[in-house]
Amino acid sequence: MASAGLETEQAAICPMGGGDASLLARVSLTDPEISARPKPYYDAMRAEDPIHYDEKLGMYLVSRFADIQTVQRDPITFSVEHGYSEQYAKGFAAEFKEILIRDGGGFFPDAIMTDPPYHTRIRKLMDHAFSAHRVKLLEPDIEAIVADVIESFADKGQADAVKDFSVPVTIRVICQQLGLDATYADKIQRWSLAVTAQIGRMQNREQMIANAEEICELQNYLIERIKLREAEPGEDMISDLVHATTEDPENPKLTFAEVVSLVRALLIAGNETTATAMTNLMFILATQPDVAKLLQDSVDDERLLSRFVEELLRIEPPVRGLSRMTTREVEVGGKLLPKGAHMLLMYASGNDDENEFTCPRNFDLNRSNLGRHLAFGGGPHRCIGLSLARMEIRVAAREVVKRLDDIKLAIPIDQITYLPTVATHSIERLPITFKRR
Repeated sequence: MASAGLETEQAAICPMGGGDASLLARVSLTDPEISARPKPYYDAMRAEDPIHYDEKLGMYLVSRFADIQTVQRDPITFSVEHGYSEQYAKGFAAEFKEILIRDGGGFFPDAIMTDPPYHTRIRKLMDHAFSAHRVKLLEPDIEAIVADVIESFADKGQADAVKDFSVPVTIRVICQQLGLDATYADKIQRWSLAVTAQIGRMQNREQMIANAEEICELQNYLIERIKLREAEPGEDMISDLVHATTEDPENPKLTFAEVVSLVRALLIAGNETTATAMTNLMFILATQPDVAKLLQDSVDDERLLSRFVEELLRIEPPVRGLSRMTTREVEVGGKLLPKGAHMLLMYASGNDDENEFTCPRNFDLNRSNLGRHLAFGGGPHRCIGLSLARMEIRVAAREVVKRLDDIKLAIPIDQITYLPTVATHSIERLPITFKRR
C-alpha cells in the first residue's frame, strides 16, 4: 500500500520476515517456481544463510543489503570481469564464441563489464552519451513516444502491458537514441532476449545455438550501422561513442570492438531491463489502486512522481542480480569464501532487507531512505544509464495515469508467468483491463 504514515508506525503493524531453512536445502534459484516467485527463498537466505551456496547454480548468493554494498565497494577483491565472463554462456562458452566469430563478425567481450582501471576509461568515454543535459533534452521526445503508444490501445479497454506498452515504448526510445530503425522492433526484442539469456543460466544447448544465431544477426546489423557513423556522424549515441575522445594519449578513443560491445549493451539495457521496469509500473498500478489514485491526483507533482519511481525500482527491481568473482580469499557476511568463488548479488533480496527498509513489501512513498535501493547496482559499476531510465519511467507513469483509469489485471495474479532467467525478473505477458480517462 502507499503509506501516508510514518515508518515507525508501520513497524508496529508489520511483522519481520522469517525464513524456512529447509527450503534452502531443497530448491535452487534455477527451479522455475522459485525463479518466478522467489520471495520465500530470499527471506530464508537473509534469515538463515545470507551468503548461501546454491549447488545447482554453482554460485554464492549474496542476499543481505549490507553485504551487497560491501562487495560493490571493492571491485578489486570482487571482480565484475571474472564473475561476468564465468557467467556468460555458462556451459557452452567455447561453442558460443566460435559461432559468433564464424557468423557474427567476431566475439566482442562486454567492455562495460570489466574491472578498473580499464573500466574507468570505458566509463569516461561513455559519459557524454548520458550527460544530464542530453537526458533532459530527450524528455519531450520520450513523452511523445509514450503518449503515442498508449493512444494506440487506449480505446480498446484491454491490452497486454508487455507486448502493447512496455516493449514498443522502450524499443522506440532506445532506437531513437541510438539512431536505429524502430521498424525492426520484433527483431530487436528477440535479439534482446537472446543476449539476456547468456547470463540467465537456464538455457540448454539447443537454445544456446538459437540464441547465438540471433546475436550474430544483431551484431552484423550493428556493425553495418557503426561503420556508417564512422564515415558520417549523426546526432545519436552511436556517433557519440564512435567519436568520443579522452585526454589519454595512449587510448584516446574506443576501439571498433569496444564500440560494438557498448552499442549492443546499450540496446539491450535500454530495451530489455527498461521494458521490465515499465511492465512492473503497470503491475503496481493494476494491483495497488490506492497508488494509482495518488498518482492521478498528483499527476503534475514531479517530486511525488520521482519518489514513486524510486519506490517502484526498490520493490520491483528489473535486474534480479549480477555476478562477481573473488580474486582472493575473503570473508563476507561471516562466511569465508575462497579465491575464485562465483557470486550473485541478489538486488531484489537486498531491497527486501527488513534491516534496511521498514516493511519492505509496503509501497511507501514516505520512506526516509527512498533512494538507497539497489536497482541500479552500486560502486564503480552503478548503472550509467540510470538518469535516462528514471526519466523514462517517470514520464511513462505520468502519461499512463493521465490517459488510463481503473487499471486491473485480466488474469489472477498467480497465473502471471516470468521469463526463465536468474538475471532478471521479467513478466512474460501482463493482460490488463482499463478505461480511458
